[in-house]
Amino acid sequence: MVDEHRALDAFKNRCTNAARRLESCIRYFIERISLDESNEDREDNRLDVWLRVGPWKPDVVISLSDLRSVRPWGPGLDSTSFVDGISLVHLPKLPLAWPAEAVDRLDRSEDLPELVWLRITGPIEIDAVAAMVTVYQAISDDEASVLQ
Repeated sequence: MVDEHRALDAFKNRCTNAARRLESCIRYFIERISLDESNEDREDNRLDVWLRVGPWKPDVVISLSDLRSVRPWGPGLDSTSFVDGISLVHLPKLPLAWPAEAVDRLDRSEDLPELVWLRITGPIEIDAVAAMVTVYQAISDDEASVLQ
């Protein structure tokens, strides 16, 4: 998400809202992960994570772009790739401090924009830092099957 209006705290608020939406994704399963780091322009490099639990809950897609760091995750996806923990943390620009656990994550400079740090724990661990985040939430299959 690009902040077109440059509103004070807009990116921080987007991160907070996305983090709140993701709180309900504990015990979801990681259905798919897509990592594309092949583009020359870093803004086009992206990580997408698809989460699903069943037809009674909405599917969720987390999309990070302008990747700054992606740490490798464990073995391939299987039926036990559940989400044991999930966090999405806003990392502000200098001179504001980062959370203690993020301090050694990247080299900080004046040129570094506000960032977002996604961590998913479980059998597969995802750890990524990016400059843009979008969280998509679909209507659940059960809800979509009823005429409104």
